Amino acid sequence: MINNDRIVPVTVTDLLTLYGNILTIAGTSVEKLEAVNPGEFEVAANNKTYIANEPVEFLNFGEDVTAGTIYFLAAYDFAGFAINGEATETAGAEVEKDGRTLYTATLSSSTITIAKVGF
Repeated sequence: MINNDRIVPVTVTDLLTLYGNILTIAGTSVEKLEAVNPGEFEVAANNKTYIANEPVEFLNFGEDVTAGTIYFLAAYDFAGFAINGEATETAGAEVEKDGRTLYTATLSSSTITIAKVGF
């Protein structure tokens, strides 16, 4: 804590917006990725960096997508990722289905690598 006597609660914004603002301040340019259905996402543009606008249950990297990065929170019923509609295994960090931990999913060379952001 910076000041234990004067705690300023985070009540005006949601966690994803707060994460997006922090990424922007840190110099990471992200675009909002909107769900096509609740918790379901489709990445159609190649080589972009996104932040999912709600916790992710399932995310598909589309047919023409060969590279890209998604910042995301895993939903309590997180099911994983697909490439061109086919479910795929991931490498890297294990995803905690807690709806609050920020991760990246990076597609490169037909492999999705998961990394936990922060501590």
